[in-house]
Order: sequence, then C-alpha cells, then structure tokens
Amino acid sequence: MSHTTPDPSAAASPHASAAASDRAGRIETHGVDVIPDAERHGRPRELFWVWMSANVVYLYFVLGGVLILLGLSIWEALAITVVGNLWWAAVGWLAVSGPASGTPSVTVMRAMFGIRGNRVFGGGLGVAIGLFYEIINIAVATLAANALLGLIGIDVSGGLGWVVLVVVAALSFVLSVYGHATITKLSPYFSAALAVAFIVLAVFVFQAADFTYRPAPLPDGEHWAMVLLGYAIVASGPLSWGTGADYARYLPRDTPKRTVALWTALGGFIPAVLIGTLGVVAGTAIDMTDPQLTIGEIVPGWFTPVFLAIVVLGSITNNVLVAYSTGLYAQGLGIRVSRAATVIITGMLATVAAGWFVYLAPSFLDTLNASLELSVTVLGPLVAIYAVDIVLRRNRYDGVALSDERRGSPFWYTGGVFWPGVITMMVGTTVAVLMANTTLYVGPIAAALGGADLSAVAGPFLAGALYAVLWLTTSPYRDRARRPGAPAVGRDATADAAASGTQQADAAASAPVTMEVPA
Repeated sequence: MSHTTPDPSAAASPHASAAASDRAGRIETHGVDVIPDAERHGRPRELFWVWMSANVVYLYFVLGGVLILLGLSIWEALAITVVGNLWWAAVGWLAVSGPASGTPSVTVMRAMFGIRGNRVFGGGLGVAIGLFYEIINIAVATLAANALLGLIGIDVSGGLGWVVLVVVAALSFVLSVYGHATITKLSPYFSAALAVAFIVLAVFVFQAADFTYRPAPLPDGEHWAMVLLGYAIVASGPLSWGTGADYARYLPRDTPKRTVALWTALGGFIPAVLIGTLGVVAGTAIDMTDPQLTIGEIVPGWFTPVFLAIVVLGSITNNVLVAYSTGLYAQGLGIRVSRAATVIITGMLATVAAGWFVYLAPSFLDTLNASLELSVTVLGPLVAIYAVDIVLRRNRYDGVALSDERRGSPFWYTGGVFWPGVITMMVGTTVAVLMANTTLYVGPIAAALGGADLSAVAGPFLAGALYAVLWLTTSPYRDRARRPGAPAVGRDATADAAASGTQQADAAASAPVTMEVPA
C-alpha cells in the first residue's frame, strides 16, 4: 500500500531527492518501480535529444538504400520513407504514459496483459526484441570498427577482432548501466557530433546523385508488392521503440501530454527521414548492398574513415537506449535483481550472439533485412494495443497499483491475465505473419495477394480495433462504473479507483514524500 507522510526537507527542496537518485555520473537506482513525485524532474524538450542521439544512425542510411534495391523509383522511395516513419507519432503517444504513471513501459503494460500475462507479452517479448537490436548494433559497429582499423594498417584477424567486438559492446553498456540522467546529459553532444558528420556526408551524396535514375520496370503486381515490403521495412524502425515511457517517466506528473508526445516523436522522425533520404539518394549513385564497401566511390578518401566512425558511434548511441530498455524489460520478467545487473546480463548475451553473426554467419545484410521485415508482425500489434489502451484509460495509470504484483492486486485480473490484451496480441500477430512477405518467408495471404505485404498495415489496425472491442465488452471494463474516470465505487472496484484515490491523497498532502511500504 502507499502512505504519504510530510517531509520538511522535501518540501523545502523538492529536487534534492531527484538529484540524489537520478544524477549524471552515478548509477541510476530506479528500475521498474515508481518514481515518487518528489523525485520527478526535467523538461519535455530533453526527450528530443535523447531520441535524436539514438536515431542519427547508419541503419536508416541502409534502409533508404534498400528501397532502391527493391526496384522503387526515387520519389516512391522518398514517399515511403516519410509515410513509414509517421509511426513515430505513435511512439510519442506511448511516451505520455511515463509521466502519468512514473513507471517504464514494461510496468505500464501490466494494464494491458495482467501481471502474469505481461511477463510473456511485455517483458518476454521486450527482452527478445531488445536482444535482437542489441545484436544488430554490436555487429554493425564491430564490422565498421574492423574496417576503420584496417584503413590504418591494423590487422583484426584472429583474437583481435573479438577484442574489438567486446570494446564496442562495453562502450554502449557502460552508459546504459549508469542510466537515465547520464544518457540525458550526454545525448545533445552525441546528437551534435553525429549530425555534423551526416551533413558533410549529405554534401557528397547530393553531388554524386543521379536524379534521372529510373529503375527497371516491374509488373504491376510485383511493383505494389515491393512498395508494401518497403513500407514494412521502414515502419519497423519506429515500431521497434515501444518504450517511450522509459525516458519520460521522470518528468513531473502534470507535464502536458502534447509536449511529451511531440518532442519524443520529432526526436526520432527528423533523423530517420533525413538519413533515410540520404540512403535513397545514394542508392542512385552506388550499390547499396553494402554501403561500407561502396561509399568510397562518392566521397573523398579522407572522409571514408569519418564515415566508418559515424557507423561505429551511431550504433553505440542507439544501443545505449536499446540496452537500457532491455534491462527494464528483463526486470519485468519478475527477476529480482537491479536494473544495472539486468543491463549487464542481457548485454553479455547480446555480445556473444553478435560475435556469431559477425565472424561465423554469412550474408549478414540479408539476415538483417529478413529479421527487420518479420519484426513488424509482432511490434505492430504491440504498439497498437498500447496506444489504444492509453486512449481508453484516458492516460490514467496509477504507478503504485501497477507495481503491486500480489494475487488479487488491481491489475491481477483473471489469474494474473487480462485476456483482451493477450487474445488481441495473438490474433494480430498471427494475421500479420500470414500477410508477411520477407526474404526468408512468404505468408499464405501474401502469396494469395500476389506477394503484397500487408503486415505493417493490417497487424496494427486489426489489433487496435479488436483490443478496443474486447476491452469495452470484457470484465471489468464492460461495467461503465469500472472504467477510467468513472466515480470510484469502492476500494477494490478497479485499478482506476485506486489511481484516483492515490492522486487525491498526493494533492491533499501538498508537498509530501511518497513512500511505498509493503503491505
């Protein structure tokens, strides 16, 4: 249960506690638990730099080039780059649940799947997806670092290559271990350094671009199949970030939703579109199957090492946020260890797997593309369920109630599972898989439609609609009195009644310190 007791020192200095628990250069102590109001701090615009630092990356350059490799025209590829990245608006919307609850996304998702269900569809999927992207980042950065060392005459064959991989991984995981405040502090500097380098790259790319480029004509059916496939690949970028609350949860409870959503969305959308555009344009001048090998055709010799450094640094900064959220997801599995420990454990697993990809697995780019294409089948429905839940609950999440994992707690539902969320996730993912058309797999529905990949369209929209219907017609929320915002009808009526009571108590206590005491 939650008790509020006046604390004169906190009243006199509301940010003193925040400075102690979330300070740059110190290991963050909070994980999936609630951030008390007395420790909330920061401004929404800080989110822009956090998200920009993680998204000024080489991956978007590759994805832009992939659109040209699919046989699309420049203008089609540019349109898909913009439209596919509109999913960043959904990422921004998910972030508003952070200040409301004071908890990360994996804790908020207990409202959608139940305490036990969330360990599979929240924590379990989150760890799997997080490890996947950690592996990609480490592998890409290692390959670039090896190429960079080769330019200066250092042979990385044998054991030295593994040393490079470990160093690359360690650089990203160290920042993730230190956590929120350190990431927020350093993000503007990483963003600026990477942005300047990409601006210089843009000059060379546009000088070499062939704006008269015309792809070989494709039959109408195959052409539209490639358009939809390209959309699925681009959409996989923003859809992989269902963790907006992780970085917004320290903001004060009354932070306007609009500003949280806007700064989060812009921080990802702007670099993704601009760098993706560079990749599209570069694809008219060079073979984008492996840009690290062909970029030298359009840039001067002195810039090749700079380009490789961009790849290394961008992959590391992206991995900082990925590893941070993966650590939180691992805690969401019910593992009773600190956030810093889960970051280290998952990071070690990703490092070993990345070593296999880099040094033992052939055709790395093909594996990457195929994985990105299939990830949409899971990520699309998950993001849609989360976004719709925020709408249905009017963003009223009680972090204390969400953190109560005991049997019979507000979000225990039926046997620890909220079936509308679980059923919707299974149905949405199944339909998306059946509609997917990837390098390694073609679903039966996609095959029947001539190869058209509708997974990034049908999966999210079906999941969002089905979840809303089931939420409104299933216990406890089929009872209007138990829905968010309805008058509280008793202590155990719903989690939202508990949320209302907690917020009223906080307001009445003026400047108290919120202390969670086990019942």
